[in-house]
This record gives sequence, C-alpha cells and structure tokens, in this order.
Amino acid sequence: MIEKVVLDYLESKLQVGCYMEVPNSNEPTFIVIEKVGSTDEDGIWGATIAVQSYASTLYRAASLNEQVKEAMQDITTLDEVSNCELNSDYNFTDTQSKQYRYQAVFNLIHY
Repeated sequence: MIEKVVLDYLESKLQVGCYMEVPNSNEPTFIVIEKVGSTDEDGIWGATIAVQSYASTLYRAASLNEQVKEAMQDITTLDEVSNCELNSDYNFTDTQSKQYRYQAVFNLIHY
C-alpha cells in the first residue's frame, strides 16, 4: 500500500507526527497523508498523494510544507517508488476547525 510507504518514509525524515487521519490529540504540528487518486496503465502503478501539513500558525504550516516537499524529492531512493513529481501545493487552512494547514499534492509511480 503506497500510503504506508509514504507514511513510513516521511516519519523517518521529519520530526513531527505522521498520520493517515487527523489524530485525536492536541498535537499542534503534524502531517496527514491521503491517497486521492490512482492509475494502472499497462502494469505501471501511479498514485496521487496529498500531504497536509498542520501547525499552530500559518507560517509554521507553510514551513512544514516546505520540509515535506524537500523530503519527497528523495523518496525515489526507496525501491517501491520510481518517480515523484510535485503536482501543486497551496494554503489549505481548515476554516471550520480554524486549523492552519498547507497541502502538497504529489504524483508517484510505484511498484
């Protein structure tokens, strides 16, 4: 499961909690990983992964987003991932919960 591969990889690279859903704790800074799409063309697997960076301020969320993007540049060092491209990143503040967050979306080719 590519989500678990990305989760484990980012946990090893970042100094924040990494989850596949928003945790039930008061942790101010963390990331959430979500697969938002996938492809299978001629046996080549692709996935679109969204990484949401949560923090107590907008600046910290943006800074964590930059750390995520930097870490993801090297994910192809894993045997399971052959390509990773940044699709987009943007301010994605949750106005209902009033939590600051950024979202980076990556297109991966994986095995």
